[in-house]
Amino acid sequence: MNFSYAVTAVALVVVATVLVGAFGLRISRTTSDFYVASRTVGPRLNAAAISGEYLSAASFLGIAGLVLVQGPDMLWYPVGYTAGYLVLLLFVAAPLRRSGAYTLPDFAEARLASQGVRRLAGAFVVGVGWLYLLPQLQGAGLTLAVLTDAPDALGGIIVAVVVVATVAAGGMRSITFVQAFQYWLKLTALLVPALFLILAWQGDGAPRQAFDEPATFREQRSVRVKDTLDLRLERPLTVTVSGTVDGRRHDTERVALSAGTHRFERGTRLAFAPGDPVPAAARGAGGGMSTSLATGREERPLYATYGLILATFLGTMGLPHVVVRFYTSPHGVAARRTTVAVLALIGGFYLLPPVYGALGRLYAPELALTGDADAAVLLLPGRMIGGLGGDLLGSLVAGGAFAAFLSTASGLTMAVAGVLTQDVLPSRGVRHFRLGTVLAMAVPLAASVLVGGLPVADAVGLAFAVSASSFCPLLVLGIWWRRLTPPGAAAGMLVGGGSAFLAVAATMAGLPGTGSLHALLAWPALWSVPLGFLTMMLVSLATAARVPPGTAAILARFHLPEELHAEAKA
Repeated sequence: MNFSYAVTAVALVVVATVLVGAFGLRISRTTSDFYVASRTVGPRLNAAAISGEYLSAASFLGIAGLVLVQGPDMLWYPVGYTAGYLVLLLFVAAPLRRSGAYTLPDFAEARLASQGVRRLAGAFVVGVGWLYLLPQLQGAGLTLAVLTDAPDALGGIIVAVVVVATVAAGGMRSITFVQAFQYWLKLTALLVPALFLILAWQGDGAPRQAFDEPATFREQRSVRVKDTLDLRLERPLTVTVSGTVDGRRHDTERVALSAGTHRFERGTRLAFAPGDPVPAAARGAGGGMSTSLATGREERPLYATYGLILATFLGTMGLPHVVVRFYTSPHGVAARRTTVAVLALIGGFYLLPPVYGALGRLYAPELALTGDADAAVLLLPGRMIGGLGGDLLGSLVAGGAFAAFLSTASGLTMAVAGVLTQDVLPSRGVRHFRLGTVLAMAVPLAASVLVGGLPVADAVGLAFAVSASSFCPLLVLGIWWRRLTPPGAAAGMLVGGGSAFLAVAATMAGLPGTGSLHALLAWPALWSVPLGFLTMMLVSLATAARVPPGTAAILARFHLPEELHAEAKA
C-alpha cells in the first residue's frame, strides 16, 4: 500500500470529523444540548448516529480477523451484535425514553429512588465504557502502525485528541452529526472495496478452496513470529527457518518439521511455499491472550458459542453509549422507530466483514501467525488488486477504519463523561462536563499503552459480558417488574456484573490459559447473567418492604404513551 495515500485518507477523515463536529457546536447552547441534544433527534438521524457509534473497531476490523483465524464459527459475532437490537426494541427502547433520564444512573435513581444504586450504576457505566474504549484505541494504533510503521500508541493518541476536542466542544449535538456522517463513510469504505475484491477473486483462476477447509498459502510467503508461540502441524512440513525452533537455532536453512507441536521463538522468520498448510495455534500456546481465547474455543466450542451469543444478545441494552442515544428521541414511538432503522442499517453493514475474513483466509493466512489478523481488512486491497487501484481502495478502507474508532470512542466518551460530571465532579455545568470528557479518555488511553495482545472483537465481547450481567437485569426488571427494590438491584449488579468483571480481568491477565475454568472465565455471560437476575429477584423478594413508594406511577410513565401523561397533567 502507498503509505502517503493512506495517511492522506486518515487525515481527511480527521478533518471532516472536526468540521462536522463544529457544525454541531454552532447549535449547541444549553446543558440539555450537551447531554441529550435537547431530546429533538429524529429517528433517521438518530438511527444513523447509533449505527455509527455501535459499529466499532470490533465490527470494522475484529470480525474479519476472527473469521480469518478461526473460521465460520465467528459469524456469531455479527449475528449477536445485530440481534441485540431486537431485544432492545422489544423490552427497553420506548420505556427507557419515557423515563426522562439523561444517563443509566439517572434511570436507576428515577426507578428506585436510591442514591446508592445510582452511584453503583455510575461505577459500572464508567467500567464498561473504559473497557470498551480500550480496543478502539488499540485498533487505531494497529491501523496506523500497519499503514506507516508508526509506534503502536500513536493512532490511539490521535483518536483520543480528536474525540476529546469534539465531545468537549459540542457534546451530544456535535457527536450526533459526526456519528451519522461516519456510519455512511464506514459503509462506503467496506462496500466499495468489497465489490472490487470479489471481482478480483472471481477472476483469479486459482483452484477454489472451501471456506471451512484448513487455510493454505496460495503463494510463497515469509512470516516473522512476533511473540514466542506453539504451533501445531497436522502433517510433516518442510520450511525455511531463520531463528529458533524447538530450542535449536537455524540460520536460513530448510528444516523438516514432524507432525505435532513445535515452539517458535520470538523473531523467528519462516518461509512457506505455495500449498503449505497454515500451522494452527496449539493448546496452551505461549501466544498471549489471543491464543488463549482461540484455544479455549477449541476446547469448549459449544460453551464458548452460547456464552458469546448470550453476551451479545443481552449486552447491547446495557452499553452506555447505545442507551444514552434513546434519551435523545422526542418520544417513545420515535425511540422504537429508531431501533427498527438501526436493525436495518447495522444488518446491512454486517454482511461485509465476513467477506473480508473469508478472503483473508485465502490471500493473507500468515496474519494468523503474526498476531495481526485484525489488519486483514487493511491489507487485502493491496494484496489482491495492487497498483494504483489497490492503493486507493486501501486508503478508503483506512479512512473508514479511523472513522470507526472515532465514532465509537466519541459515544463512549460522551456516556462516561456524562456520568463523571453528574456523579463525581462537584458541578453539573458545561465546564465540568468538559473536564469529565478529559478524564473519561485519559484512563483507557493510558491502559491502551500498557495492555495489548487481545483481538479487538474479543475485547469488545468481554465488555458485552459485563454489560449483560449488570445492566440487563437492572433494565429488564426495572421496567417490567414492580417488586424490584434498591437492595435487590444493588445486590444483582454487584454479584452479576462484579463476577463478570472479575472474570474479564482474569482473562485479560491470561489466567488460566486452558481448561474448563478458563472457558468459564473467558465467556462468563452464560452463568453471570442468570446469577445477576436471580440475585436481584431473590434479594428484592426478601426486602419486599423496601419497594419505593410511587412505583406504580413510575411504571405507568414507562409504559403509557406520552400523550396520556400530557392529558393527565392538563
